[in-house]
Amino acid sequence: MIFPLSFTTNSQELVLNSLLRAHFMKAAIQKIISTAVDTLVSEGIFDASVSIEPNIERTRDSSHGDFATNAAMVLCKQAKMNPRALAEKLVAALPQDDVIDRVEIAGPGFINFFVSSSAAYQHVPVILEQGHQYGRSTVGAGKRVQVEFVSANPTGPLHVGHGRGAAYGATVADLLQAAGFDVHREYYVNDAGRQMDILATSVWLRYLDLAGETIVFPSNGYKGDYVWDIAATLHREFADTYRHAADVVFADIPADEPDGGDKELHIDALIARAKQLLGETGYRHVFDLGLNTILDDIREDLELFGVTFQNWYSERSLVDSKAVVRALEALQNAGYLYEKGGAQWFRSTDFGDEKDRVVVRDNGQTTYFASDIAYHMEKFERGFEQVFDVWGADHHGYVPRVRAAMQALGAEPSNLEVLLVQFAILYRGGEKVQMSTRSGEFVTLRQLRKEVGADAARFFYVMRKSEQHLDFDLDLAKSQSSDNPVYYVQYAHARICSVLRQAGEKGIDVTTSEGDEHLDLLTEQHEEELLTQLARYPEVLEAAALHHEPHQLCHYLRELANGLHTYYNAHQFLIDDENLRDARIKLIQATRQVLENGLKLLGVSAPQSM
Repeated sequence: MIFPLSFTTNSQELVLNSLLRAHFMKAAIQKIISTAVDTLVSEGIFDASVSIEPNIERTRDSSHGDFATNAAMVLCKQAKMNPRALAEKLVAALPQDDVIDRVEIAGPGFINFFVSSSAAYQHVPVILEQGHQYGRSTVGAGKRVQVEFVSANPTGPLHVGHGRGAAYGATVADLLQAAGFDVHREYYVNDAGRQMDILATSVWLRYLDLAGETIVFPSNGYKGDYVWDIAATLHREFADTYRHAADVVFADIPADEPDGGDKELHIDALIARAKQLLGETGYRHVFDLGLNTILDDIREDLELFGVTFQNWYSERSLVDSKAVVRALEALQNAGYLYEKGGAQWFRSTDFGDEKDRVVVRDNGQTTYFASDIAYHMEKFERGFEQVFDVWGADHHGYVPRVRAAMQALGAEPSNLEVLLVQFAILYRGGEKVQMSTRSGEFVTLRQLRKEVGADAARFFYVMRKSEQHLDFDLDLAKSQSSDNPVYYVQYAHARICSVLRQAGEKGIDVTTSEGDEHLDLLTEQHEEELLTQLARYPEVLEAAALHHEPHQLCHYLRELANGLHTYYNAHQFLIDDENLRDARIKLIQATRQVLENGLKLLGVSAPQSM
């Protein structure tokens, strides 16, 4: 069933155009439906308390219109009517306007809206007027949110696995900010605990090597070249100050695993020996040298990757500020801690976890989990309304216990959202690149960036859902072909810039104006498709932000680039017809702006030539 709609009054047109200029075609349709419902309320079809929560979605098949709503099916119970019959009444009550060309009822009661061509090209002057702001919204309403990501232990350089979390976390934060949230980006520095002790001991043992001692390096130590570099700095600055004879260092140390011993007992005993021989001051110096050297390296790596943070939060500060003690006391006072086997346990099973968790070991040492409880408690104490943690997928089992602790402390569990990122597997020449962090055999983020470039790395890392494994093809990322998605998108931007340069060389004025003069001449199929794609950008941006899915933006940019390349290959832009030429130049300038805006949110550059 088809319902043609005639023109609206000037006042209605101004309202709808205002909505269009705010990029919310969905909001315009929602307003039309709400007006129709109000009309049916006055006719007694609905009670005055009727609630309206229909979905309005862009259709996948253009033959079904541009947008569709399930309003009739959502509201049929309240109207006590058949959905299709209600759809007919809703459509009949729709206010008339020139934004909607026609309306159809399909299937059991879907209402399909066909947007007029004039509404489509009105986005072009909006894009040109708003420039870099186009697509941004205020849906976040300034809500204070924190995105904590990367947070890799500073025990070695960032590797390609960390790179995916960095790219994903940074893009999610930027998308949320573009959607109107007040975003705080944070890196949690694990500068306490056993892994850092293993690093410090590894540095000291390499230092002893450089000082002339014959050392059998532990199988569980950190073996990368970077450990030698830190040890060399220690030796260069302090000569033999921290030197002790090898036989003293290894006296009565339990055997290592290769010799029939236990590698964990072996490294723990060496840590204790290092603390004993170096003393508190000496050990802290070695510890801090390793920590700060690697942390500085991580900061530099991330900045060159286009990733920055407002805060680097120290785990040690939780102990110094007594935050861990306060968190455990709060759990104790709430009745959620108990003692068993000399240890303190948190009753996380009360909140759906599979088993209770230790927060204080039988030796009196607090666990990593206790620090995490304190850290997340402190996040909410700082006033963040929503907290996002970006973790590796291997930490999925850790999520329920952290949520349980927040619930036990009185926080709303839904205010903590953990976004999981799967591993990235590198392929070179069709072969998988093998990596092992502890052995030092891994590809660093810096090496990846130098090999394929930051642009390709940032785009490739987020072009799949974060929960999916990512096969990173190094050869493809370096190729200059349409098969390389980031190259394909960037080339679309560069092509437009080339056309505009050619126009300038021919003396053609390409200065953009805010009006929509001559845009009604854009009647070719390729032009109409490109106009529709441009109109979709705000919707895609908002959906990518609210669902934390940067890959939606990647896919959109590839589709927009494809639309531009197809248009470029089919039509000439710098033609003799000045009016049509002006319209086409405006269209490709708007396309260039949207490509640039989207690429920037992904942390990718928009080159003017390639």
